[in-house]
Amino acid sequence: MVAMFKALPFGIFLTLLVALFIGSGGSSGGMLHVFHFNVTVHDLGLDVRLWWSWTLFLAGTGLAWAILLMMD
Repeated sequence: MVAMFKALPFGIFLTLLVALFIGSGGSSGGMLHVFHFNVTVHDLGLDVRLWWSWTLFLAGTGLAWAILLMMD
């Protein structure tokens, strides 16, 4: 169970990185369904556009979890 929680940041990082390249190229990634959303923090004057895919997040987290389990 600890390996699963350790795998979450790796899954998030992998999703953001891969979805950035797929989404900024103008594609939705087919079954990955990459979409964009805006994160706005008015107090800091921050407006960021992020790309995300739940399918890619689950696959990346599962891959990271498997690798961490094999390392034990």
